[in-house]
Parts: sequence; C-alpha cells; structure tokens
Amino acid sequence: MNPHRRSIFVKTMTFLVYSFLYLPIFVLIIYSFNSSKTNILFEGVISKFGDLQIVDGNVLQSPCGPFHWFCELAKNKEVRSAAGNTLEIAFISTISSTIIGTLAALALSRYNFKLKPFSEMSLYIPIVIPEIVMGIGILTFFSQVFNYLNSLIGLQGDARLGLGLFTVIVSHIAFSVPFVVLVVRARLQGMDQSYEEAAMDLGANELTTFFRVTLPMLLPGVLSGGLMAFTLSLDDFVITFFTNGPGSTTLPIYVFGLLRKIITPQVNALSTIWIMVVFTVVLLLQWLQNRESSHK
Repeated sequence: MNPHRRSIFVKTMTFLVYSFLYLPIFVLIIYSFNSSKTNILFEGVISKFGDLQIVDGNVLQSPCGPFHWFCELAKNKEVRSAAGNTLEIAFISTISSTIIGTLAALALSRYNFKLKPFSEMSLYIPIVIPEIVMGIGILTFFSQVFNYLNSLIGLQGDARLGLGLFTVIVSHIAFSVPFVVLVVRARLQGMDQSYEEAAMDLGANELTTFFRVTLPMLLPGVLSGGLMAFTLSLDDFVITFFTNGPGSTTLPIYVFGLLRKIITPQVNALSTIWIMVVFTVVLLLQWLQNRESSHK
C-alpha cells in the first residue's frame, strides 16, 4: 500500500471539512471591503479613492479607498479603548495563568499530598461546566466580597469597590489556569526525569535544575498552554460580560453591542483585524517552538 496515496473520498471529505471551517472566515474578510453600509448584500469592493455613500443623502470622501472601514475603526476612540482593554487583560491573564498553571502542573505531577485528588478534580470544573454558570458564580462572589469590604471600610459613592478591569483579569486567570495545567502535564508525561537527576548529581540545587533543565524541556508545553490561555482571553465573551464594569469594555463586548443594532462592514473589519492578530500570535509561537526544537 502506498502511504502517499489518498482516495477521492478522503480528498473530498478533507476539502469539505476545511471549507466548513474556513469559508465563513474568508467571506467575513471579503465583506470587510463591502461598499454597502448595511452589509446585507455584497455590493462590491470600494475600489478607488473617491466618494463613498454611507448614509442616505450624505456622501463621504474615502481617502483610504478599499480600506475605508479599517480607517473608520482607527478613528473610533471606543474601538481603540476596547482593543486596549482586551490586549491588557489578555497579556496579564496569560502571563499569570501560565506561571500558576506551570507550577501547579509540576506540583500535581511530582508530589503527593492529601488534597491531590481534590485538586485534580477541581481543575476540570471550569472546563466542563457552562461558561454562563461560571460567570454567574464569579459575579456573585465579587458582589458579596465588594459589598462586605465597602461596608467594612465605609466606602461611599465613586470610592466604592466594584467591577472593572481587575475583576475581568482575575476571572480570566481562574478560567485559563486549568487549560494551562492540562497542556503542561501532558508535556511532563513524556519528559525524561533522568536529565534532572543528572543535574542534581552534578551539584545543581532544585532551583538551578528547574531553570537550567526542567523549564527548557517544558518550554514547548508552556508556550502551547500560554497560547491557549491568550486565545481564550481574547475571545471570551460570557465571563467578561458578567464581570466587566465601567471602563473595562472589551472588543467582544463592543462587537456584541454593535450586533444588537445591525451588522455593518465595520464589524467585519474589526473581526478581520482580530483574526490577523490571533493568526500572527499563532505563527510567532509556532516559530518559537520550531526554533526551540531545532536547538535541541
């Protein structure tokens, strides 16, 4: 049997699966250049640096040509603020959850303690329960804690503790840690501990062994877990919806607000930019993983 030979059925099914996954994304990108403001039908690409009618009776000069809607997004302060909040939340929660998840994976894989079965079981709870249940639970927790602290300290008015960027970041960390733990533990299962033992036999202490031997060997798993945490934070809507407050609107929340009115090319353009950002991050991390593997 020729391992490189593929039947027509396999080729057809492969084409259908990839079309089902990526054709909607391709259509979304095309509609980002739609000349129609309503975006219900595709009326053509903005092909020249000329006039663009966006409201009945009003004509707007479009110096950006086909990228008119992208330029409109760049001028929108609400979009810039939402993008900044999203990236800030994603970076902080990713770094925090990756550190916590890596250390937790090492503890669960290398040590035995009384609460280990409970700890392992509790890691699956954020993964298996619906996000809306977790979002309501986190909202209830923060509401009770803030009410207690406000009453205890006597805070009033604008000084009262409430929902904001901090609560969203903490929620994303709590949601992302289990995914990082699972990925890093999978990497630990295939790692040879004899390298660590050899380092300790040569006089290295536990801290030196971790940074010089264990962490470099774990790095592909750590990067994969961090990438998963980053993408989960970027795309999360449900948990963010329940835990955000004034000044902490993220892009998913902002897009949801736009969709409640009408789907415009701006929504598609914003989604296209976000796809490119995630795609760039994935390529960067893939390059780092390949570079790490080639050095070995």
